[in-house]
Amino acid sequence: MRLQGLPARIAADCQVLVLGSMPGVASLQAAQYYAHPRNRFWPLMSRLLEVDAGGDYASRVARLQARGVGLWDVIGECVRVGSLDAAIERASVVPNPLPDTIVALPGLRAVACNGAESYRLWSRWIAPRLPASAAGLPVLALPSTSPANAAFGIDRLVAAWAPLREYLSPGT
Repeated sequence: MRLQGLPARIAADCQVLVLGSMPGVASLQAAQYYAHPRNRFWPLMSRLLEVDAGGDYASRVARLQARGVGLWDVIGECVRVGSLDAAIERASVVPNPLPDTIVALPGLRAVACNGAESYRLWSRWIAPRLPASAAGLPVLALPSTSPANAAFGIDRLVAAWAPLREYLSPGT
């Protein structure tokens, strides 16, 4: 089944852009990033950036943006059955226009890839297309918050994702 990703949730003053690979079924059905109840993204953002994980979706996204963090995915469209990255048909991948987006974000200080597949897709589809002005942008390859990544509990995720805060301005 051909899937269309979610729209970017990126404010003009974004400092860190968190990229997933492609939203899972629960997220696409809810039209919300990280909507699966066992995904640890929102609890992680609660611990790292004081985003109320129990708040409504619009409030969580607004708080994340106020802290300088944007959300999107490397893939804009693809064919996949189910939610697993391994089920993505590689020949069907249409990446999001991230090089243009990155150039349009003058305050962007880092990209954070949520999971190994996001980082692999970034390296294949986006990094080679970045203009020279964005070539030195730090890219953090972080462990996935997906429930499929059972090896990482929330405490281990918090420790692994803590460097993300280094790229955010104090007080945001």
